[in-house]
Amino acid sequence: MKATEFDRGELVREAMRARERAHAPYSRYAVGAALLAISGRTFAGSNVENAVYPLSMCAERAALFTAVSAGERDFVALAVATDNGGSPCGSCRQVLREFGESIIVLIADSSGTYRETSLAELLPDSFSAEDLLEAGSYCPERV
Repeated sequence: MKATEFDRGELVREAMRARERAHAPYSRYAVGAALLAISGRTFAGSNVENAVYPLSMCAERAALFTAVSAGERDFVALAVATDNGGSPCGSCRQVLREFGESIIVLIADSSGTYRETSLAELLPDSFSAEDLLEAGSYCPERV
């Protein structure tokens, strides 16, 4: 699958459907995400809040962790749906960066209207495994 050859509207709709399954009783800020792997498989995630806030999980990371658990490592695009078109948080941006900065990011509001950006644009001057390699502290055989 080529990065430009996918149905952006369908990926956004998948994220919107995932948003309906969010568990957000505290913030009432439901988030849904849909992550498209290069294999063509799509993985959905919803935010899951907890009364102990640090134990909550963002929708974007839920989708990514599910995809990685299924054996995927290469991703084309991520769609995120919120009520007001909110952007992924810094933690989600950094976790996604582990899998490349060329991931297309579609950020949608509750009407399905979306804007397109990239992980590189959302997380400029990002830190990655390459930085560890340059510093001499990255040892691939340990990973």
